[in-house]
Amino acid sequence: MNMFYLRSRIFFGEDALAALKDMEARNVTIITDEFLAKNGVADRVASMITGAREVRIFSEIRPDPPIDMIAKALAFLLESDTDTVVAVGGGSSIDAAKATVLMYEQKVGRDVKLVAIPTTSGTGSEVTRVAVVTDPEAGKKYPLFSEALLPNAAILSGDLTVSVPPAVTAHTGFDVITHALEAYVSVNANDFTDAFAEKALELAFTYLPVAYRDGENLKAREKMQTASCLAGMAFNDAGLGVNHGIAHALGAVFHLPHGMANAMLLYHVMRYNAELDTAAFAGEPNRVCNRLARIARFIHRPAYTKQQGARNLLDEIKRLTVEMKIPQTLGEAGVSRAEYEKMREHIVESALRDACTATNPRRVDANAIRTILRGIERF
Repeated sequence: MNMFYLRSRIFFGEDALAALKDMEARNVTIITDEFLAKNGVADRVASMITGAREVRIFSEIRPDPPIDMIAKALAFLLESDTDTVVAVGGGSSIDAAKATVLMYEQKVGRDVKLVAIPTTSGTGSEVTRVAVVTDPEAGKKYPLFSEALLPNAAILSGDLTVSVPPAVTAHTGFDVITHALEAYVSVNANDFTDAFAEKALELAFTYLPVAYRDGENLKAREKMQTASCLAGMAFNDAGLGVNHGIAHALGAVFHLPHGMANAMLLYHVMRYNAELDTAAFAGEPNRVCNRLARIARFIHRPAYTKQQGARNLLDEIKRLTVEMKIPQTLGEAGVSRAEYEKMREHIVESALRDACTATNPRRVDANAIRTILRGIERF
């Protein structure tokens, strides 16, 4: 028996933040980063929470949230007897809040309401049971999986993303595309996740270029938030794949932005998954190839054969990464050959052990990961 489960209430569109006014809460903690605390976004959110007795702000979240910072946020929550946490920010802030709430609930023995307000369009963390934390000493990222990590509500307010710079828009936008595409070809894909993934990809390929070129285009920003949320709902159930497994490993070692690492790998991973790199290309297309060709039709890049359709989609991915100035190689991303060669086998091993790799549609081993990495191994 299979089950598809949604928990988070989603508020979106104009005045979505007004949902905070109706929130039943006594002691609220906003978890965010220093930048959003300084530029007034955290205070704006706090001002909307009119029914609470106390609203406190924890603003020490850093990218790739480390375990020691989660412990610090936990201590902050325990000081105030928090009953509601509002996560404001990108994936790091939301993931940190989710991990903190999970530990807090275990400490106090009761449920805590979690509301997620993304200020980037990429992770989909506002609707997933996944949080990624980092152990800097071990140089590893750990995905956490639990139903308890699902936020109770998500608020999508496109105006919170209009100030996101083009490079970050590109990186987070490709995180959306990678989430949706990996969910779509995952071994656990189903009719429900397919519907979310297809719509997410249609929106992302249409509106990411617009948001990249014109950050103040509110429609494009709102559509990218929707795409991110839909992709999150898709991979929350279907899982991801080796693209994320390798990206987690590269990010933990070289501190590459997660979306950028995903974008650098996506062409090469999907080429591997569709077996466009083998003699099988001349025969019947495999399941992944068929699915990529279907997406190619959605983005108006159809072809007479499934293999050519898949190639058209991958060519469009490559074209967009170049247009958006995303590095094509590790050297362009600032990684030195010496650093990489020293850590290459560690990256391979970490990617193999990553939980995301388990649902990749084509079997991967160490040699397969080395093959994929060769696509970005220029310095």
